Amino acid sequence: MTSPIDTTALVIGAGPVGLFQVFQLGLQGIHAHVIDALPHVGGQCAELYAGKPIYDIPGIPFCTGSELVERLQQQIAPFKPALHLGQQVSRIARQADQRLHISTDTGLTFLASSVFIAAGVGAFVPRRMVLDGLEAFDGTQVFAEHPAPARWAGLHLVVAGDGDTALQTCLDASAGPQAAASVTLLHRRDQFSATPELIAQMRQACADGRMRFVAGQPTGWHAEHGRLQALELLNPQGENEPLALDVLQTCLGLSPKLGPVAQWGLAMERKQLVVNTETFATSEPGIFAVGDINTYPGKKKLILCGFHEATLAAFGAVALLRPTEKALLQYTTTSTLLHQRLGIA
Repeated sequence: MTSPIDTTALVIGAGPVGLFQVFQLGLQGIHAHVIDALPHVGGQCAELYAGKPIYDIPGIPFCTGSELVERLQQQIAPFKPALHLGQQVSRIARQADQRLHISTDTGLTFLASSVFIAAGVGAFVPRRMVLDGLEAFDGTQVFAEHPAPARWAGLHLVVAGDGDTALQTCLDASAGPQAAASVTLLHRRDQFSATPELIAQMRQACADGRMRFVAGQPTGWHAEHGRLQALELLNPQGENEPLALDVLQTCLGLSPKLGPVAQWGLAMERKQLVVNTETFATSEPGIFAVGDINTYPGKKKLILCGFHEATLAAFGAVALLRPTEKALLQYTTTSTLLHQRLGIA
């Protein structure tokens, strides 16, 4: 057990709105730690719209999701936020000194004076293959999280999925010092959602004998002596057939889960957090909610609306954390203080 990380502000969610929250807090002289369930920043924007065009960001006629995330990272760089990725917040509790004690699913803990929930539609978690009892092999032979070569080196690997991650995992596992003994791509049909370039590379690897593709729908599994030996498949001809394996890596995409947020005792409507639109504070003092996770009359689920909410939440935090400070609106065009905080003085 390690001591809790003491911080003035903790942002839950590293999507575009969470990153902009860090920026607005930085302008107010508030340093932030950031938690996200994904192993990288960008949230829904990086997962669902990485290469897709976005046209409604003020001052930017066009950019992709990845480009927007990159620009936001550049924008917050002067404030040096501490990022804690691959962590999902599991518990928030009020301390006797009114600070908030936050725990993650990996055992990381924080003591925060303010919390900003920018979790979008929830934490993105990997979709898992749904077969009764298969979860018994999670973490030993079945993996749904980010693929890692150490899991498959020298073993017979089956990768389930049809997207970029699935095909790239197969290509990575079929060559190099940590190559698998064999690589099989499993999908219910011979059609894929991956980019044309990756599909072409995958088909060439199959033609070269470096991997193979099997079409089928998993219906069960077989184990011996506590070890997963094979998946049972229903092939396109309607026949049952086994697919032997040592390791199963599922790349079935991500799904948002509201998760523990629903158990934090905050006022909610239709699985969204109710906020005061003056400061975007929730029903619990010191906890703010911005972006798609919140609700209020007239709410619109747009990134630019989330940016507005993050701005007012940062001013709300100043009023909470520095109540005796005289409110003074400063502008990045003229304020020497803001220039100092941005590192451009």
